[in-house]
Amino acid sequence: MLLAAGSARLAQGDGFVSPGTRDFEFPGIFSAQSWFTKPVLIVIVATFVVGALYYLAARRASVVPSKGQFVGESVYGFVRNDIALDAIGSHDGMRFVPYLATLFSFIAILNISGIIPLVQFPATARISFPLVLAAIAWVTYLYLGIKKHGFVKYFKDMMFPAGIPWPVYILLAPIEFFSTVIVRPLTLTLRLTFNMFAGHLVLLLFVLGGEYLLKDYGGVVGIAAGSVSILGSIVLTFFEGFVQLLQAYVFTLLTALYIGGALADEH
Repeated sequence: MLLAAGSARLAQGDGFVSPGTRDFEFPGIFSAQSWFTKPVLIVIVATFVVGALYYLAARRASVVPSKGQFVGESVYGFVRNDIALDAIGSHDGMRFVPYLATLFSFIAILNISGIIPLVQFPATARISFPLVLAAIAWVTYLYLGIKKHGFVKYFKDMMFPAGIPWPVYILLAPIEFFSTVIVRPLTLTLRLTFNMFAGHLVLLLFVLGGEYLLKDYGGVVGIAAGSVSILGSIVLTFFEGFVQLLQAYVFTLLTALYIGGALADEH
């Protein structure tokens, strides 16, 4: 896909055209104006993959796990022990493990699709998908906090923490409200989107730039620089895979921390 895009790009002009935001826009699969684009297809496939992963892991659970059960239990155990119980606590954490494990798995698959051959696009580079996931997290932790503490007490404790001189509240209260209610979902969204966007853009630049240098620039310099660019893209692919999994972990961890904060006696 990346090489095909590069060939089409070079066919439009004599020089190299660097990748940009146009490479994140896709026509409809069945018609140019359709909503059913490649990123939407990736999200649909990822949904079925996550469902199949945990269904196969739990369908015939045994003491000696099958490969599917091992993978499912490993992911679930990682989220339970290293995210849910650490961030929320042993008392409340267990009931959120299914949600957090599903969230982590879903984001990881959407991210890792950026380096899967023939797919090669992280769906989370489109802001709409991280925004929906962040909105779900936002509704969840606000609902839990209000349910446990009551509407007035939840926002009172958030905006007016105890032990602070009252004149400070004039500045602190709006900052706390803005930070909790507005900034949190925005940072969740933008952190994931920008990391996936930037990583995919850099990979495009290395691959398409290397192809241009090898095929069209020519000469010793072109061949040498193109070879370095292509080899660099291979290294970057492995690094990007690490970043993609790391961002799935960060998004899930922050969601768990927000839930834990909402349920804490003093949040």
